[in-house]
Amino acid sequence: MDALNLLDYLIDNEVEREVIEFKEAKSNYPLEKLGKYFSALSNEANLKNQKHAWLVFGLKDNKTIVGTHFRSDLKSLQSLKKEIADKTTNRLTFVDIHPVHHANGRVLLFEIPAAPQGIPVAWNGHYYGRDGESLGPLNLEEIERIRAQNRAHDWSATVLPEAGISDLEPDAIALAREKFALKNTKLAADLPHWDDKTFLNKAKLTINGQLTRTTILLLGKPESTHWLNPASATITWILKDRDGLERDYEHFSCPLLLSVDAVFHKIRNLKYRYMKEGTLFPEEVDQFDPYIIREALNNAIAHQDYELGGKISVVEFENDRLCFSNLGSFIPGSVESVIRADAPESRYRNRFLADAMVNLNLIDTIGSGVRKMFIIQKNRLFPLPEYNLANNRVEVTITGRVLDVAYARKLAQIPGLSLEDIMLLDKVQKRKVLSEDEAKNLKGKSLIEGRKPNYHISARLAGHSGDKAEYIRHRGFDDQHYKQLIVGYLEEFGSARRVDINRLLLDKLPDVLDEKQKDNKIRNLLQALKHEGSIEPEGKSWRISKT
Repeated sequence: MDALNLLDYLIDNEVEREVIEFKEAKSNYPLEKLGKYFSALSNEANLKNQKHAWLVFGLKDNKTIVGTHFRSDLKSLQSLKKEIADKTTNRLTFVDIHPVHHANGRVLLFEIPAAPQGIPVAWNGHYYGRDGESLGPLNLEEIERIRAQNRAHDWSATVLPEAGISDLEPDAIALAREKFALKNTKLAADLPHWDDKTFLNKAKLTINGQLTRTTILLLGKPESTHWLNPASATITWILKDRDGLERDYEHFSCPLLLSVDAVFHKIRNLKYRYMKEGTLFPEEVDQFDPYIIREALNNAIAHQDYELGGKISVVEFENDRLCFSNLGSFIPGSVESVIRADAPESRYRNRFLADAMVNLNLIDTIGSGVRKMFIIQKNRLFPLPEYNLANNRVEVTITGRVLDVAYARKLAQIPGLSLEDIMLLDKVQKRKVLSEDEAKNLKGKSLIEGRKPNYHISARLAGHSGDKAEYIRHRGFDDQHYKQLIVGYLEEFGSARRVDINRLLLDKLPDVLDEKQKDNKIRNLLQALKHEGSIEPEGKSWRISKT
């Protein structure tokens, strides 16, 4: 079906209105609203058992074709796919964008894929849906309906009838017993009387005495990994220098229960010194808190999508960073939602594996593990953990040093500042993009200033942190200050080329502006002075106006 016939079909379709939306969208339609519709229509297509949903630009609500000038440049239109993918679950984006050249004007047909089975689609960390033709949050019942679609399948719970105790590593079983006793103190007295088969059943590593993929993954001998094919039960540790070049590496396989300790001891957790407030004696700590290392690594094991066949990786950088990554989408949708909820996630990719790791005291189902990682870094004055959820992978980076002692120390002293607020300010310091709601929240508390996307810490926060110079570098001065500099230069030297004015102002403009933005700023200042009658062009130079 060609695009014109497809348009006619969508206009005539009176059935699945919740998966078709018509918008006039004359020109400057907001990306944020477009993203919300993408999430809503994708989720509704999943719930209605449709392969696709459609967002149509260039029509009024009554389906009259009026045309749209939205992203009339083809390159700009195609870039929309990446802009949508950057903020959606699993980087989902349009199947295609179909321009239609109708007699009444240009129409755009956005073909939106249904949310993947079991995975509701979020835009910017929030799930959207539709109630009739109204856009709004996807309700909890619908979120659970989508998530429940693949709960029946748990890779980690698959029984391996032909595998036996001889496929397990005795040292791993012994360590599992120790960890089980620590977690289940009421059963510790009975533990010595259980044979291995009984223990494995009690620890929920086996099902009715039969080994599972979880059993092999955590306790299996290295030569028993064939039971997991084509999945990979491998953790790769890589050491990189400051330039990102690989210096060393090592692969660790089953039993992962033992490999976690091996990887932990492979990491060069050096001592780090910094001055604490109120003392002349330096504080000496490990660069990486042991809890954070084990939590990040065990989470990667518990939530890896083993059916994708990839490895878990731990990359150690010599410039004080650790990066843990595993394959598979981040099921809660966003880290912010985990921090806000501080509660168990209702769905796990590997439920059987997760339950076994809880029984062995490796992970905690109360949902506080991620939040605790953030609090530990905050209390150490270190940058907060940084999550990258792109490309169907979860990647968390931990920094093992203080970036700005004064800023971090005073930040923690501001009364009423929540962990969520500190997370957002951490994004500002790292020059990460804030959503409209995030920016509104911080501005409402007088914690940031500036315009999107060039936000910077506020005068209030700069005053607390003693970083007033940094505040000025980010905020800059008002336009009158820069105009006076230009006029003063011309009065002193008679004339100036653009390159001279650039040299005068570039290092004085706010640091939050990039090169192009600074260039535009100077151009606007010159034009403003010209319109005020203060200066005038003379060939390729500027001079004081003669009038």
